[in-house]
Amino acid sequence: MDSLKRDLAAEKKALRQRLIAERQALPDRLERAEALQRVLRIWLVDRPDTVIGAYWPIKGEFDPLPALHRWKEDGELLDEPQRRRIGLPVVNKQHKTLTFHAWYPGCPMEEDAYGIPKPKDTEVVVPTLLFVPCVGYGPGGYRLGYGGGFYDRTLATLEPKPFTVGLGFATGFVEDLEPEPHDVPLDAILNDHGVVWPV
Repeated sequence: MDSLKRDLAAEKKALRQRLIAERQALPDRLERAEALQRVLRIWLVDRPDTVIGAYWPIKGEFDPLPALHRWKEDGELLDEPQRRRIGLPVVNKQHKTLTFHAWYPGCPMEEDAYGIPKPKDTEVVVPTLLFVPCVGYGPGGYRLGYGGGFYDRTLATLEPKPFTVGLGFATGFVEDLEPEPHDVPLDAILNDHGVVWPV
């Protein structure tokens, strides 16, 4: 059984590396990103959320922050203005979980333990909607992350559990992605073609 687990871990690691390399080498990544910005803005229109958790893009990931900043500004223009908030993850190294701290353009930033920018000394916010980066994703709403388990552990502790949405490019779809017993499917997945989960 242990060798089977090791084989599976090695396969996933190789798949992650391949998908990240492919994403970073996409010749049309800019066009795909613009398409996904449009999909995201339209998808957000009817959402009731006022606090959204997102991520700082790394390794060629889609950047959700321009669309979210626009969503935040749109909230101030409503008939009954809303104070909308965007949170970015801050890693708790001890518990290997994430908390979300308020972010806005120009907000002071610092690098976390993994070299990823995070808001510096801003307040903790609790998102009701959480955008999650996908290295890859497959049928049934399952995502392939970086393998650290941060999102799985965080989602197990957040109350109430936020609505989770994976973001990725169409090239990240893995038809035969096998979820592991601890994997929890996302509530929705958006890519540069539109909503791909639920179908």
